[in-house]
Amino acid sequence: MGLTPRALAWADAISDTAGRVAAVLAVALVAVVFGLVVARYGAGAGSVAAQEAVLWLHSSLFLLGLCYALRHDAHVSVDVFAQRWSPRTRARVEFACALCLLLPFCVFIVAMSWDYVATSWALREGSRDPGGLPGWYLLKSLIPLSAALLFLQGLALTVRAFGRAATPSASA
Repeated sequence: MGLTPRALAWADAISDTAGRVAAVLAVALVAVVFGLVVARYGAGAGSVAAQEAVLWLHSSLFLLGLCYALRHDAHVSVDVFAQRWSPRTRARVEFACALCLLLPFCVFIVAMSWDYVATSWALREGSRDPGGLPGWYLLKSLIPLSAALLFLQGLALTVRAFGRAATPSASA
């Protein structure tokens, strides 16, 4: 397939960067939840904005972590079958699944979320709750962005799987 090793490395670097951002968000999420618990049970206080921040951090963490998980093979797979297959067969199945399932799914998510996100941007949508966070359109923008990042990493995975599937020595 037509992607160069440099383009594959670029896709990997983008996924790794998204993973590092997700890791920082995970730490921030724990800190905000800890602060909320201390405020609620220690001082009897609460904050709608802080509760929404938990939702923002949690959503961002998962949406940005998708491509990183795919890059590092930390996604869900059916190893109960694959463990019995040769490396070449695994590569063929990985190639076919990525080409027929993952990449079209990513395109579908971008296409289906585009109007949803565009409407949110047009309205400059914010929280419906008093004291909530403004800028919900920014969070919603992560939906097509995460699908695009997942597509990019999926494309890199597809190219690599094709190379392994086409190499006769991969069956050894």
